[in-house]
Amino acid sequence: MTPAKRTLSVSTLTRVEGEGALHISLRDGALESVELNIYEPPRFFEAFLRGRAYTEPPDLTARVCGICPVAYQVSACNVIEDACGAEIEPEIVALRRLLYCGEWIHSHVLHVYLLHAPDFLGHSDIIGMARDHPGAVERGLSLKKAGNRLMEFVGGRAIHPVNVRLGGFYSVPTRAEFTPLEEMLRRALDEALATVEWVSGFDFPDLEFDHEFLALSDPGSYAIENGAIARSAGPAFPIADFGDHVVESQVPHSTALHATLDGGRYLTGPLARFALNSAALSPIAAQAAARAGLSGECRNPFRSIVVRAVEVVYAIEEALRIIGDYQRPARPFVEVAARPGVGHGVSEAPRGLLYHRYRIDDDGLVAAATIVPPTSQNQAAIEADLAGVVAGNLALDDAALTTLCERVIRSHDPCISCSAHFLTLTVDGR
Repeated sequence: MTPAKRTLSVSTLTRVEGEGALHISLRDGALESVELNIYEPPRFFEAFLRGRAYTEPPDLTARVCGICPVAYQVSACNVIEDACGAEIEPEIVALRRLLYCGEWIHSHVLHVYLLHAPDFLGHSDIIGMARDHPGAVERGLSLKKAGNRLMEFVGGRAIHPVNVRLGGFYSVPTRAEFTPLEEMLRRALDEALATVEWVSGFDFPDLEFDHEFLALSDPGSYAIENGAIARSAGPAFPIADFGDHVVESQVPHSTALHATLDGGRYLTGPLARFALNSAALSPIAAQAAARAGLSGECRNPFRSIVVRAVEVVYAIEEALRIIGDYQRPARPFVEVAARPGVGHGVSEAPRGLLYHRYRIDDDGLVAAATIVPPTSQNQAAIEADLAGVVAGNLALDDAALTTLCERVIRSHDPCISCSAHFLTLTVDGR
């Protein structure tokens, strides 16, 4: 008897950043393979950095991503300042965190409203959703504008900020200049709380995973711009030991590397941050999380939209706190003198932990660079979630099961690159 083969294939995923595809094969009702195909050409940023001056990576690596350039800038600053032994003044660190809050706001809101919410409301895109839910879409655009405005104010512009430099900033604002921004953020806080209430009412498919969580942790703070590396199934470890625990390898179906944590799959990003750091949420964000039914940890990727909404509340509340406590730095940047050595830098990009490791040579040039972005770390976990969804929903027809698998991928918000594509779907069943 010829075995019954069933293939689910999406040649170009939609409502994710970048170019990716999905291919799932079943035979006689048993899962054969699950592949999240990332086929975008390699971009070779680590090679681009070799031979460049030690001052250049913050600007160069920002071009990795138009959605989260601040994450790359901050991780790059952290790693070079670590290699060079620079001590950054607290006022400058606070401004970096403020800039990062703007990125969290605009990136999370982009995902919540434009990429993920249509899945829960029966729409294929934001255009259709806007016809039925104009008020929600207007609220989302207003929130995103607040995040962009914060990035422009501190960073010079919203996409690839130009005010960030090694050791700090080219210029820093006065306290009085914050007043219009502060008023905008207070209005945005109400919109963010309404967003949490809105998304917590969505109908979430059942899915629970058992991946280990990995995220930064900083005592007394919800980690964003720095911290030690915490995990849910083992002790925390210093940033310098990242490469001893996290190992990348090439898989045939992806141009992006896959990462393992001590040999096992793991997840970084909002769900990991919330599980490991929820006790450090600010008061209003903690109350919003409790009202949304979040407690301790959340292991349903579909509910990650709620966690992202809570993190928007946190980012706005944290931005207001930083502005309220703001003391203008005596100087906009600290001089960072070149010296040979190896540095390690991390920060929490909206989609998860972003690690950089550079080696600086005797001439102050980058001799080697390693960058481990969140999406490569999460690929194995995404594929495991897809396998679980397929195995538990074999009774669905091909179209319905494929749509559900796409929703799983979008719930993780993979950042493949900064582009969007239309969907081409093929189903081959026999």
